[in-house]
Amino acid sequence: MNSQKPVTRIQKRNRATIRDAALDVFSQHGFRGATLDQIAQAAGLSKPNLLYYFPSKEAIHVELLGHLMTDWLEPLRALNTQGDPIEEIVAYVMRKLDMAREMPRESRLFANEIVQGAPRIMDMITGDLRELVDEKAAVIRNWTQSGKIADVDPYHLIFSIWATTQHYADFDTQVRGILAPEGDDHFDDAREFLRHLFRAALTPANQHAAVSTNA
Repeated sequence: MNSQKPVTRIQKRNRATIRDAALDVFSQHGFRGATLDQIAQAAGLSKPNLLYYFPSKEAIHVELLGHLMTDWLEPLRALNTQGDPIEEIVAYVMRKLDMAREMPRESRLFANEIVQGAPRIMDMITGDLRELVDEKAAVIRNWTQSGKIADVDPYHLIFSIWATTQHYADFDTQVRGILAPEGDDHFDDAREFLRHLFRAALTPANQHAAVSTNA
């Protein structure tokens, strides 16, 4: 018989408030630089009240990373093996850029964890993430071997997509310092640039030649 009391609406709300506050703090200061006092203050709760919901800073961090990894992997899972290869890959690039725009705190949380050696998610990286990347890399390799896309290394293609999209979240201060954009206008420019970049990189050489001949 389950003796656990059901979670109340207030408890759910407080846990969500703590996670959101912790996301702010961790994304700014990293795990090592963040403190429970900072998280409690950002959440508008006392430290003892925070500890009622989460026993430690690490417990909050691990829960955030768990939610993040689920969201982070979804666009790659959505890569359709039956779709047009170039369109599928470019759509993945666009979704990753959208995530950088819409979820910058989550991106920085992940980046900070990786920079520290991924002590809390290494099992996820060498487990679910590697398994998914291996699966999609095999799909991309089949596309290259059948001549549907250019002969690219599938793993480095995926890494380059991560690098060119997550950069806009992880290095947001640098990007804004250089471009001085109006709001988020630079993301629209980035979409056009990355769409052109990856289409050009993925188009087979014989199709490039055909376009040049017909021009």
